[in-house]
Amino acid sequence: MNNLSQEIEDARVQFVDKIADNMHTFGVTETVGRVLGIIYMNREPMTLDELSEATGMTKMRMSQVVREMIELNIAEKVFKKGVRKDLINVEDDYYQTFISLFTSNWRRAINKSRVFEQKLSRKLISLQEKDLPNKELEEEINELLGETKVWLDYYDWISRLIDFFESGEIFNHVPKKLEEE
Repeated sequence: MNNLSQEIEDARVQFVDKIADNMHTFGVTETVGRVLGIIYMNREPMTLDELSEATGMTKMRMSQVVREMIELNIAEKVFKKGVRKDLINVEDDYYQTFISLFTSNWRRAINKSRVFEQKLSRKLISLQEKDLPNKELEEEINELLGETKVWLDYYDWISRLIDFFESGEIFNHVPKKLEEE
């Protein structure tokens, strides 16, 4: 490889490193970010074999990483006529990748929290139905029930925020790029 080709390759590696670093900032492992960057910089879908070779990871580990990426909605398997192996592709729009990461992580978090709050509410309601020895305990239970209601309202707000991002309406309020004046 000549000097110019090596410099170009070094720049590509720097892009991959930066993408991995950005993904880590969003709570995604650097490994997932690195694989996303490699596919992105390849500019076309890649097979597990190609990804394993590019990263030095085993095919089994690469399969786990790709599965995680698909769950995060930042990669997908695609079909290409004449290719018998699975091809993995990533979104080439950074904005959409951010939205996918943001929404999938937050959706998972609020679903987990909602289940907890609902269980807690049911438990508090069952305590409320018991013959309580004094008014203070009843007030404490009512206070905790009020708190669970506040949290459930908060989760509803986050759900609506996720919908706002996923619908693309966010770009009406925060454009991808401000027009030049």
